[in-house]
Amino acid sequence: MSEKQADSGDAIVVESVVKSFGEVKALRGIDFRVPAGSVLGVLGPNGAGKTTTVSVLSTLIRPDSGRAVVAGYDVVRDAAEVRKSIMLTGQYAALDEMLTGRENLVLFGRLLGLRSKAARQRAGELLERFSLTEAADRRVGQYSGGMRRRIDIACGLVRSPRVVFLDEPTTGLDPVSRQQLWALVRELKAQGVTILLTTQYLEEADALSDNIIVVDRGTVIAEGTADVLKARSGSSYCEVVPVDPADVPAVVAALSPLSECTVADSADRVSLPAPDGAATLTAALARLTEADIELIDIALRRPSLDEVFIRLTTRTAQTEPVEATP
Repeated sequence: MSEKQADSGDAIVVESVVKSFGEVKALRGIDFRVPAGSVLGVLGPNGAGKTTTVSVLSTLIRPDSGRAVVAGYDVVRDAAEVRKSIMLTGQYAALDEMLTGRENLVLFGRLLGLRSKAARQRAGELLERFSLTEAADRRVGQYSGGMRRRIDIACGLVRSPRVVFLDEPTTGLDPVSRQQLWALVRELKAQGVTILLTTQYLEEADALSDNIIVVDRGTVIAEGTADVLKARSGSSYCEVVPVDPADVPAVVAALSPLSECTVADSADRVSLPAPDGAATLTAALARLTEADIELIDIALRRPSLDEVFIRLTTRTAQTEPVEATP
């Protein structure tokens, strides 16, 4: 069985990949897989190894050891085939600012082997798709941050890729531009494209990803769906906010028979573990009603992805020395 056949269900396969820059170990045996047609969110603090991972998978750098396969091709042995199959958008737009948006697109088309007429036609299609027709003949140096990001991604789609790498693509974008890029990610996924998205915006990973890995110090320290990762960080809890913050001690007294309560730093609300979910919420509400405590809010909540991220990376920081990725 060929390597391509063996990994036919996975668009990306990473096994024990190691990469060092001098004495700095950027990747220390990283492992993960991405099923074809899915979105993988890659989270991690600065220097965790996210960009190094993308650079290895997009053939920009060679791994020291281990195996990485993209679209069925080995990133070392079949680097040229990998490049034909992917699109890469980094944290900063890789454009010629002296050229117009249309000229950038035509240039990319010609570099990718399209004839002049076909390159111009494809440029027109992409300008319309990314709502850039009115700005098509302005120099890219005059574009806003969101427009630059859109034309950068459009250049990567001149040829239809099988795998897309988005390395912190929404860094520095305003909320509207970020939402537009989210819509594009969903559109690409609907077309069967596999996407690896690195981000520091946890709500972005939560909203877009089928699966998430958390990378720290060059290894995967957690993996799963957003729901699975949240569950690992702790069970659901009830949050109780009395009308009068002075009633917080009374709330604690009323709920203590159910479980140990936690008072927020703001001293205006109380958290109660809710291992039984809605049943715990109902019991808490009954006790608070009996105690005649007026509430602004009582709700069943789950740990956020932010809390998961902080707990996981803090735990790693307490057990290993910090190393920065160059």
